[in-house]
Amino acid sequence: MKNIKWPDFKGLKNLTNRLKQTIIGLCAFLALFTICNFLHIQNADNYKPSPLLKNLHKEEKQLEPEELFKETWALVKSSYFDDELNEQNWARWKKHYLHKIKTEEDAYIAINTMLASLNDPYSRFLSKNEFEEQNTTIDSKIYGIGVNIVSVSGKIRVMSVIKGAPADAAGLRAGDMILKINGNEVSGDNLIQASNYIKGSLNSIVEVEILRENKKIIKKVRRAEIKIKTVESEIIDKKIGYIRITSFISSNTPVEFIDALNKLRDTEALILDLRGNTGGLFQNAVFVANMFLNSGEIVRVIGRDGKGGAYNAENKEYIYDKPLVVLVDGESASASEIVSSALKDNKRALIVGTKTYGKGVVQKIYSMPNNTGLNLTIARYLTPNGEDINKKGIEPNYSIEITRDDFEKNNDSQLNFAKNILQNELKRSTIAEK
Repeated sequence: MKNIKWPDFKGLKNLTNRLKQTIIGLCAFLALFTICNFLHIQNADNYKPSPLLKNLHKEEKQLEPEELFKETWALVKSSYFDDELNEQNWARWKKHYLHKIKTEEDAYIAINTMLASLNDPYSRFLSKNEFEEQNTTIDSKIYGIGVNIVSVSGKIRVMSVIKGAPADAAGLRAGDMILKINGNEVSGDNLIQASNYIKGSLNSIVEVEILRENKKIIKKVRRAEIKIKTVESEIIDKKIGYIRITSFISSNTPVEFIDALNKLRDTEALILDLRGNTGGLFQNAVFVANMFLNSGEIVRVIGRDGKGGAYNAENKEYIYDKPLVVLVDGESASASEIVSSALKDNKRALIVGTKTYGKGVVQKIYSMPNNTGLNLTIARYLTPNGEDINKKGIEPNYSIEITRDDFEKNNDSQLNFAKNILQNELKRSTIAEK
C-alpha cells in the first residue's frame, strides 16, 4: 500500500476551492442531485455562476399572477429534460388558463396542475415561503424536532434522538413507532414523506402519535432550528475506521469529511455509511468520490439534447487507497448513489446493504419572479458503466437486510457484515506480506 499524502487544514481551503472550480468547469449543468425537498443551487464560497444561471437572480422582479404562470410555462417548455414534455402538447396549458388567472393562488394552482402533467415528482413550483425554507438547508439549517427515523418491517421507528433537541425535551425515545404526524398516517413505505411532515416552519407545533409498549401516546413538539453536522466518524476497532455522511446538503461537508479522514489516518480500512442519506449538493458527491479515486469517471450528465459531460477523478497526491466498504439502503439516493456507483463501477469499494432509492435525474432550481422558485428536471445522469439507475437503484455487491429482530436487539447486521469483510481483507494482506 502506497503512502497517503493527506491534505492538512492549512491547505484545505485551497483544496476545496480547487475541486469546486474543476467541477464548475467540467459541465454547464451546475445543478444539485437530491430527492424531494433537498434541491438547492450551490452558493458556497467562491462560487461563480455559469452563463446558464444568469437568469436565476430575479428576486426583485414582480409580475401579475397570469404573467408568472406564462413565464413558468415558457421556462418548462424550453428547459425540461424531456423535449416531448411527457408526450403532450404543452401549448394546451397556456390556452386552458388564458385570462382565467386572477390571483396569486390561481397562479400557484395552475402552475402545479401543469407541472403534475409531467409525471415527475422532482419538478415542482415553490411558493415564497417554500422557497425561503428550501434555501436555508444549504447552510445545514433544518427546522424540525431532532429525530432520525428508519423504516423497519414497513413501520417507521425513531432510530435516535438528538440530545437537547425538542424531541428529546418532549420525551421521544429511540424505538418509538410513529403512527401519525399531524393527523397524517405514515408508513415505512414512504419514509421521505414522513420526514417532510416532521419538518416545518420555525416555532410551529408538530403532533406526533407514537406506539410505545403497546400504548398510543401523543407528543406535541415545537419545531426549532436543528444545526446539522453532516459527517460523523469513529474507530470501531483498532484497525477499521467508520465515517457516516448523513447528508450532502451542507457547504461544510467537504471540510467535515477531510477532518474525519484525518482523525482516522492511522486505521487500515474504512467503512463509509451512506444509509438514510437522501442526497444534497452535486459537487459534494464528486468531492467525496474523488477522495477515493485516482482516475476514472465519477458520473456522466446527459442533457435535453442528448449530449453529455463526464466528471472524472483528478490525478492528485492526496488519495485514500485503503480497503473500503460502502453501506447503503433504500433511502440512499441521488448524491449518495453518485458516490456509491462511482466506487462500485471503478471497483474501488464493495457495496453492502439493500438496493438504493433510484434517482438518476438532475434538477436545477430557478429563482422566479415574486420571490418564488422552480425545481425543474433538466438532465439525467449515468453511472461510470453507463447505467441509468433512475427508478431502478443500485444493487449492492452483498444484499443484507436489517430485520425487526436486528432492530430490537440493536444489532446492525449490515455494519457487522462490512466489518467482517474488511477484517478478512486485512488478514489476507498480513499473510501476503509475510
